Amino acid sequence: MARKLLLLALLLAGCSKGAEADLQYIGEARSAAAEWALINEQANEGKLNATYVASMHEWLREDIHASLKGLSQPDAPYAREMAALLQQPDNASPQALRAHSDKLKQIEDSFESA
Repeated sequence: MARKLLLLALLLAGCSKGAEADLQYIGEARSAAAEWALINEQANEGKLNATYVASMHEWLREDIHASLKGLSQPDAPYAREMAALLQQPDNASPQALRAHSDKLKQIEDSFESA
């Protein structure tokens, strides 16, 4: 009986550690989504040249992809949110990108307050 309780405790500790370990990646993806929104907003206002915008889109996608690949729980809701973010077109509306960033922020905050 004690062995089963110990196994259960280790299993639960591993689950919570996974989400905690993923907090860094969630924050990185959230930040990249917010930056992507800002880039697109400024590009739409004609404040940035096309070469810079294309380079930033590529870099931000790589950053989000790396965060997604680094997750310890690839089936978690935050992983699905990151994958949905990567499905956005380069010229996605800043509002759509901020919506993804806001969802990731809510998830990030829920882990930090737990």
